[in-house]
Amino acid sequence: MPRATYGAARAKRKRRLRAATKGYRAARSKLTRTMKSAVTRAGQYAFRDRRARKRQYRSLWVTRLTAACRVRDISYSRLINGLKKASVILNRKMLSELAIHDAAAFDKVVALAKT
Repeated sequence: MPRATYGAARAKRKRRLRAATKGYRAARSKLTRTMKSAVTRAGQYAFRDRRARKRQYRSLWVTRLTAACRVRDISYSRLINGLKKASVILNRKMLSELAIHDAAAFDKVVALAKT
């Protein structure tokens, strides 16, 4: 009985690794061990940054709302607090979209928050 090897499976694994490291510089795209660690690290960065992107967007919306609130003589925190007390369920993304694209509607929301 012939001895079993990992020939085809190993080749497929290396092919997959090579495809994943396409475009990487130097040894990171040439040497198998280095490729493996580079792909692992890239995956960690991707996982971390998918969450960081959500934080960055929320920060952008808050900045936009702060600017829109200052024009209307109310602080951002008073706007959010007023909306909570008025039981208005609008998230920061939608509020910032209103502030940018529909100033009249945002004015009404601010008036609601002030009362």
